[in-house]
Amino acid sequence: MTNVDFQIVLPEVILCLFAMAALMFGVYTGKDKTAPLINWMTAGVFVLLALIIGINGAGSNEAFGGMFVDDGFSRFAKVVILISAAAILVMSERYMQKAGLLRFEYPLLIALAVVGMMVMVSAGDLIALYMGLELQSLALYVVASLRRDSVRSTEAGLKYFVLGALSSGLLLYGASLTYGFAGTTMFSGIVTAATDGHVSIGLLFGLVFILAGLAFKVSAAPFHMWTPDVYEGSPTPVTAFFATAPKMAAMGLFARVMHDAFGNVTADWSQVVAFLSVASMFLGAVAAIGQRDIKRLMAYSSIAHMGFALMGLASGTEFGVQAMLVYMAIYVTMNVGTFAFILSMERDGQVVTDISALNQLSKQQPLKALALLVLMFSLAGVPPLVGFFGKFYVLQAAVQADMAWLAVAGVIASVIGAFYYLRIVYFMYFGEETDGLDGASNPAEWALLMVSAAIMVFGVVNLFGIEGPAMAAAAALVQ
Repeated sequence: MTNVDFQIVLPEVILCLFAMAALMFGVYTGKDKTAPLINWMTAGVFVLLALIIGINGAGSNEAFGGMFVDDGFSRFAKVVILISAAAILVMSERYMQKAGLLRFEYPLLIALAVVGMMVMVSAGDLIALYMGLELQSLALYVVASLRRDSVRSTEAGLKYFVLGALSSGLLLYGASLTYGFAGTTMFSGIVTAATDGHVSIGLLFGLVFILAGLAFKVSAAPFHMWTPDVYEGSPTPVTAFFATAPKMAAMGLFARVMHDAFGNVTADWSQVVAFLSVASMFLGAVAAIGQRDIKRLMAYSSIAHMGFALMGLASGTEFGVQAMLVYMAIYVTMNVGTFAFILSMERDGQVVTDISALNQLSKQQPLKALALLVLMFSLAGVPPLVGFFGKFYVLQAAVQADMAWLAVAGVIASVIGAFYYLRIVYFMYFGEETDGLDGASNPAEWALLMVSAAIMVFGVVNLFGIEGPAMAAAAALVQ
């Protein structure tokens, strides 16, 4: 490792060293005593690294001979990943303490997963891609089954592990085929071998298997089967984490592989990605209608939203990548606020996740009900909230790429999906009188709920300035 390589990977090195130091600190000072401190320290390190990456990042640099890429695209994704992970840690402390799950290992596993995500979005080589993917996945397998005395949590971890191993196998098989027919694992070498009109059938098979493996990571249909059970069975803060940072990392990796490694054969993969997009949008929209558990509902919601994000990617253009990045930033913000509310759902001190518990919430807690209403409308894509502009961006990208049929399918799926978001609003304002939810709320949960809702309303002015960085990030990827 040269000095230049070290400087480029410094944020990842800092996070790794912090995780190792905090691990030793937690072991030698007692598990229960130091867990809250380590939790807050980890969140602080995330925010600090996000500021460093966002402020100091400029240009495009490569480390380890091109295996690790530091450019505008990776920096945008890393900032979103780090900020969302910090928000999840902050708002999950009360819940985890009350459930007896706030052991010092929890924030450290999150930190190691984040390191894997940062490597994923900077991967310039199939080997680096797999290293980052597995580092993220191994940590997430453990946190999914963190509640060891719960059958559902254990089932969630086991299902995620087994199906994750299947997806890793598909990805590795695709990578081996790609290496065999391209003669290299470097994205820069693969893009040279994969040229329009000259791509071999073996390389196409490799591309298809890689697409299947990546589709699992973004929970796109028909590779979504793990998502509802894992979302429902995992502790709620872990579910919130699954719905935010890993989604941004997986979409970033998806875009990186498609454009950096297979950017010369856009026509060969855009139709496959478009199919994944349509399948995800409609499955998420239709399957969520029958859900009564809000965590399962949010699982199907995430499948549908990944379909919309993939719509931007399917266009195969620079604007499509920009639309995908804007959409993902908005989606992560909406999910942070929504899960901040879900974490506060308790009745007589007991956690509840049934959406019928929201009946008449507007009379009991009008401000929280209003904030959730804003987030539900934004998730549904109701104008003039920010969620509408996220969908407008990806629809516009599809139309500009002569894929109007995909945009029409997206509009139809969005209309269908609006039903289950509006049903939650109906329960809050027009539902039957029932025992209300507990009024007390953790300050961090309350603050993140209100801030997310405020962003959805006031972000219409200029989308809080994310258009410019997203455009620069897309330009850095699609050259």
